[in-house]
Amino acid sequence: MILEISTTHRPATDLGYLLHKNPARVQTFDFSFGTAHVFYPVATPEVCTVALLLDVDPIALVRRPSPSSGRAHDYVNDRPYVASSFLSVAISRLFGSAMAGRTTDRPALADTPIPLVAKVGALACRGGEALLHRLFAPLGYTIGARSHDLDPALPDLGPSAYFTLELSATCRLRDLLTHLYVLVPVLDAEKHYWIGDAEVEKLLRHGEGWLGEHPERELIARRYLRYAPLVRQALAQLVEEDEPEFEEHEDARGTDERTLEDRVRLRDQRVGSILAVLRDCSARRVVDLGCGEGLLLQALISDASFQHILGIDVSPRALDVAAKRLNLDRMPSRRRERLDLKQGSLIYRDRRIEGFDAAVLSEVIEHLDPARLRALERVVFEYARPTTVVITTPNVEYNVKFETLPAGAFRHTDHRFEWTRSEFEAWAQGVGERFRYDVRFLAVGPEDHAVGAPTQMGIFTRG
Repeated sequence: MILEISTTHRPATDLGYLLHKNPARVQTFDFSFGTAHVFYPVATPEVCTVALLLDVDPIALVRRPSPSSGRAHDYVNDRPYVASSFLSVAISRLFGSAMAGRTTDRPALADTPIPLVAKVGALACRGGEALLHRLFAPLGYTIGARSHDLDPALPDLGPSAYFTLELSATCRLRDLLTHLYVLVPVLDAEKHYWIGDAEVEKLLRHGEGWLGEHPERELIARRYLRYAPLVRQALAQLVEEDEPEFEEHEDARGTDERTLEDRVRLRDQRVGSILAVLRDCSARRVVDLGCGEGLLLQALISDASFQHILGIDVSPRALDVAAKRLNLDRMPSRRRERLDLKQGSLIYRDRRIEGFDAAVLSEVIEHLDPARLRALERVVFEYARPTTVVITTPNVEYNVKFETLPAGAFRHTDHRFEWTRSEFEAWAQGVGERFRYDVRFLAVGPEDHAVGAPTQMGIFTRG
């Protein structure tokens, strides 16, 4: 089995520093189940490719404890040929420092997104090509998959479970390695070693920052851990770890986003501006994408002109808070019939959000890694395709007006970016051109002649 990772980052040979493996050397490592070789087929300033070739010894597999249930399986199987949990073990041991983001000579490089392409051939994917997309697309990867057909003379064998997989993204190398480390065994669903409590800790540690919000986190936990008690334990902890993302976080100087913005009642102005746009476009069916704790939903349900309202959020806890804010258990039945709350990710296609007059993303996009914005764009503008889309996001230029906010700090600790007005307008215009929407912009909140307003709004109308 072989894994290749390539980059066109300049100089591309920086890949060697990240991996702690010299491009000028072929290195060999012994494992209990075989031998691994690390080498660089290409190493130039323009392009650099590292290859991890794992030569699994089938005789050694028979001599070691096996989870298989029959002796025939010990001798007749795909273990020596396809990427599986053996590859994950090799990634962890050989590229462990890179997975942890440790590099002595290039400390900033480990946290720098660079263009990367990973190729795994062949990969056991028990779930078909659709499963590859369900697992990797929400993480921001462009996916290429080529099926390895079985013998056409034996149609009873059914569809092939083997693919060559290619993933491409601009991301940190540590993230790519971690995603492969966790998801390759998930695709294979057949680990070669004992699964115990330590595997729960391992899954949570390597899933930190991405697994909790993954739309397939239950499937990932189930396949990674296999045993129901371990799966329940992992999912319970993932829900607990999700909770802080939807609370107001304080920075080192004790200032949070709510404290900053309440001085100008910005939240109320933002909700009022959104309602005005929705009424102006005569929207009757509205979906609040990333509804959080239900502030906008509360205003929408109070206006009888909005006949069907759907709130979508990735966090079950946020939806519980929204339900309490809205008093769903005591809401009159006719009003309750107009409102739905559903859990879902905004970077994975969801047919439940299709067919609406308008979609709102209020203070949502800045919580996504920039690499995942393209997936969100397709979900909203290509698949859901409402007549009107309203997006609000902070104007980073206005941050200088918040006296207690340190220079260079974002308004919220979970913000992945904050855009200037020109940056937001450039992104919005690009989205409009790609998906045939007209775009106009509004300022929300008190406007300063030099730095603009605290919130910027883009209004997309389908052409």
